[in-house]
This record gives sequence, C-alpha cells and structure tokens, in this order.
Amino acid sequence: MDHEQNQGAALLQLLQLLWLLPHSWAAPEAPTPVWRDGLQNHTFLHTVYCQNGTPSLGLSEAYDKDQLFSFDFSQNSRVPRLPEFADWAKDQGDASAISFDKEFCQMMIQEIGPQLDGKIPVARGFPVAEVFTMKPLEYGKANTLVCFVSNLFPPTLSVNWQHHSVPVEGVSPTFVSATNGLIFQAFSYLNFTPEPSDVYSCIVTHEIDRYTAVAFWD
Repeated sequence: MDHEQNQGAALLQLLQLLWLLPHSWAAPEAPTPVWRDGLQNHTFLHTVYCQNGTPSLGLSEAYDKDQLFSFDFSQNSRVPRLPEFADWAKDQGDASAISFDKEFCQMMIQEIGPQLDGKIPVARGFPVAEVFTMKPLEYGKANTLVCFVSNLFPPTLSVNWQHHSVPVEGVSPTFVSATNGLIFQAFSYLNFTPEPSDVYSCIVTHEIDRYTAVAFWD
C-alpha cells in the first residue's frame, strides 16, 4: 500500500509540472485534409534527455529513424551526424525552445528523480554492437567503419576502437539518438583504409552496469 501511495505521489508531482510545457505540445492535432490521404507519412523525432550520468544532457533529432543531428550544449549548436547534413545544422531559429527543454528536463530530474528512485528499472537489457563499412569494401581505398549500438538504455556509454588489439586514436565523437519507445541507439565512426589482414574491434561499455559488448570487423 505504501509503495502504491509513493508512486501516486510521484506521478502527481509530475502532473503538476506539465503546465510548464509549451501550449503547442498539448494542442490537439488538426484533422488531416482529404486531399492529403494519399501522401506518405514521415516522422521527425526531437528528443531531449537528461540523466545522472554521462552525458548528463543530450538532444537528438531523427527523420524516419535516421539520426540527423545531436546538439552541443556547450556551443549551443547542432552537430550533423554526417557531412551531408551540415547545411541544415546551421539553423538556430529554435534556440529559445531548446533552452526551455534543457531547463525543464533538468528540473524534472531534481524534482521527480528522487521520488522514482528504485521504482523504475535502471537499465533495460544489454546493448548490442555491430560493425560495418559505410561504403562498399575496396582494399586500399579510404572508407569508414561504423559501429552501431542498439538496445541502449539509459544512454550512458563509452565506445573504443582497436586495430589488432591496439587502441586506435582520433575516433570521432559518439552520436546518440532516441528511437520509438525511448530506447536509444548510438553511432561511432572510424576512418580507415582497409587491408586484407585488418582486424578491427569496437568495444562498447554500458556505464550504468559496466556491461561490455564487442563487435569485430575483419
């Protein structure tokens, strides 16, 4: 009984904070005009997350499950996942909305987090890693290795690369994005020129439980 009352109190506090959300978030969706019935639906996912871990704050944007941008809060700028997205990353028209999202998320952690401690799972399953090349494989020609991490929650992880069991330097930042159901995925990239004898490994450590997943490319 006490457990149910504690959960109810935490949810009540959460509801009391919802009035702070922008009105547009709660506005009912307008009916789709008949002339649009034949159009294909697409999904743009804008996700802000904060946590008592590293990274403590994050933002990702995806279009039809493909991540476009993350956000560098220290520079107040979008970071494109791929060079092709760089031109769209320059838009800062929603800077005030992102600032609000950041402050609201951090307030939720401070106000609601302690009430839910021990009542929701710390982690959901184990992350899964796989490695593949970005372009078709041609030995002796520059390419990029992609380490894709799925089934990630919460998004606290470190990604390291090794070549023949030797750590590799100069790895690009890891990009984290949310998927439907608030499970996260991550991408890490390594530029290389493949040779027939190469063996690369991507080592993913889930910081919350120290679980490690390793994926190989050879």
